[in-house]
Amino acid sequence: MRSARPIASSHANITPTSIQATPPPKPPSRKIAAAYDILSDEVKRKAYDEFGNASLQSGFDPDKAREYANWQESRQRRTSGFGGSEGPIDFDLSDLFQRQASRGPLRGRDLYTSIDIDLRQALEGSELTAELPNHGTVHVRIPRGADTGDTLRVRGKGSPGQNGGPSGDLVIETIVRPHPLVQREGLDLRLTLPLTLNEAYNGTSINVPTFDGSVVLKVPSQTRQHATLRLRGKGVERKDQRGDMLIDIDVRMPDIADGAFAEALSASDKLYATPIREGLAL
Repeated sequence: MRSARPIASSHANITPTSIQATPPPKPPSRKIAAAYDILSDEVKRKAYDEFGNASLQSGFDPDKAREYANWQESRQRRTSGFGGSEGPIDFDLSDLFQRQASRGPLRGRDLYTSIDIDLRQALEGSELTAELPNHGTVHVRIPRGADTGDTLRVRGKGSPGQNGGPSGDLVIETIVRPHPLVQREGLDLRLTLPLTLNEAYNGTSINVPTFDGSVVLKVPSQTRQHATLRLRGKGVERKDQRGDMLIDIDVRMPDIADGAFAEALSASDKLYATPIREGLAL
């Protein structure tokens, strides 16, 4: 059984501008579903034809709506008949039923923000303490293997509820900062390893850094430029999966001129089995 590894702890500051009170827009499919629901129900369709969007509000009562409409009409006749100047009352039926529906407890809105972490924090997991303006201190646990676009939900740290309703949640999106040497490709990590001409041609064993510590990599003889070697199980660990580390070979030419070396290389032309540019044509 694999022993548990400690989770790093650090501190992160979230700027006020990173908090959004507006949730992501609802997908169009919900509107289509609502329209289909109205058209397929004769009672709802008649109510919508008579009262419009107000009929879609929670708690809508068509009898009360008609009663209110008749009261408004009779009031207008009374004021006009006695010379009153008050005129008709502008009143939205949807406001009436929204107020009726909102008398009960309402859950607060979710708040949305993002937090930057480095690659090691993402791979090993970490616990962050974030200071949010007007929301105090929030402790966030980044799970092992987190990636850009993953979201974490902190219960009860969103906008406060109404009429005794619960607070919303704080939804945090993780953004993993690029690493200067390692690229992430899903569960795999990619690292470029420079080799000398001697190491590439004759083969060698090299200590390669990984996020789990240094690992000895055996480079076979006559390794070509841009060849890829693989360190299995040295990639991203996420839940019950583990990727590999891919090692891209970069054969470096000597940067100091030497006549004897150049002469020795001239003799290497006869060591190619076939012309290296054979078939190169457009």
